[in-house]
Amino acid sequence: MKKIILVCLALLIYQKWDVIDQHFNPLPDYAAAHDGKVILYATAWCGYCKKARELMNRNNIPFYEYDIEKSKEGNEQHKSLGGRGIPVLLINGEVIKGYDASRILALAKEG
Repeated sequence: MKKIILVCLALLIYQKWDVIDQHFNPLPDYAAAHDGKVILYATAWCGYCKKARELMNRNNIPFYEYDIEKSKEGNEQHKSLGGRGIPVLLINGEVIKGYDASRILALAKEG
């Protein structure tokens, strides 16, 4: 029984590592440099990045975009946020990895 609990605990920690890591290593305030707007780390060819842009434009959510293939600063920030894929969004100090429309809207409307 102890082994099962330890395995479950290990899986939970693995799944929630981003949240745990942010607690101990707070994110730099990149948004402050862009008037608190949502920051989108994307590429020109990514379909989910296009969906994220369209969602924010449709809902009048101001955002600043870095093309991580063309911007050295954007690429470095993307990596520092733990980005391994795209899109990555920074909204009110929270990182969203991937396209999650409901979470993007919820966080963007909080700020």
